[in-house]
Amino acid sequence: MSDTQSRREFAKITAVTAAALTFKPFYILKAKPKVDGEVIGHGSHKYKVHQGWGNLDAAQFPVNNCHEMVQDSKGRLIMVGDEIKNNILIYDRSGKLLESWGHEFPGGHGLTLWNANGEEFLFICDPNTGKVFKTDLKGKILLTIEHPSKVGAYKEADAFKPTETAIGPDGTIYVADGYGSQWILRYNQKGEFIDKFGGSGDGDGQFSTAHGIAVDYRDKANPTLLVTSRAHNAFKRFTLDGKYISTIFLPGAFVCRPVFSGDTLYAGVCWSRLRYLNQTPNSGFVTILDKNNKVISNPGGTKPEYRNGELQLMLQEKPIFMHCHDVCIDNEQNIYVCQWNAKKTYPVKLERV
Repeated sequence: MSDTQSRREFAKITAVTAAALTFKPFYILKAKPKVDGEVIGHGSHKYKVHQGWGNLDAAQFPVNNCHEMVQDSKGRLIMVGDEIKNNILIYDRSGKLLESWGHEFPGGHGLTLWNANGEEFLFICDPNTGKVFKTDLKGKILLTIEHPSKVGAYKEADAFKPTETAIGPDGTIYVADGYGSQWILRYNQKGEFIDKFGGSGDGDGQFSTAHGIAVDYRDKANPTLLVTSRAHNAFKRFTLDGKYISTIFLPGAFVCRPVFSGDTLYAGVCWSRLRYLNQTPNSGFVTILDKNNKVISNPGGTKPEYRNGELQLMLQEKPIFMHCHDVCIDNEQNIYVCQWNAKKTYPVKLERV
């Protein structure tokens, strides 16, 4: 081999090695770094990380998985988890614990706040017990939705593992059976069954992990439902009576429930496609979409890129999060991130900068 060839081969090896070293997704398998104060995100939506914001005395107020969080009219941040010593933890925005309650939700998972003309209620989904509970803000159970076979909507053998609820403008209760049979079930305010739509499959109106649901009021004259189809890396839009409209495809992002704040749509990404573009453990980020449903920022993930109008594959860029299961947006546009299977981590605050 000549000197010229040797130099060429060396250059190729160096380039390949450099590329391997800069392929950040592989870093996810290493130890989680301390990133307090680091700024993440893109464009107009950047955030300073406060990893220890929600930390509490684990002996007194333990958590297993911090599943979801909502903000009430007083600005309190209410979190649900699956630790029956305290299913509900209520914080103020400084991270101080204000209240805790709940011992009957071993799979405490979905948490929806409903403001009914000034009176606030919570809807808690427990896929472990296969029930949905309506409570007041002190934890008193006011209504229970049980297995749909009791109202003739399922067969007794059909799995019912509800993951999320949404409340329509007329008080209709929508239940997403995201870990069960993949239907969206509709009930009236009294908990009486109306009908169901969706089901498992790859059709436009079907779901693969119908993990979350929310009412999109951004078009005030025409509210719609936005439903997660997590394994499809997508949100699917429906009319309020369950007719399919369109899909928002988010390649690479195993999104959880859609969360609206003003004209902006936020979601936790529970997994990213990293090694071999498969669903990769211990990966995730937050994704943010504008009023036109265009991704504008991915805190913890790669910068969103569109080519010829098509969103390109999004990946976790920095191993800050393990599995972002939900986000909550406060009145100052800060984000609170709840994580699943993340070594019993308390909520993380992303301060808008």
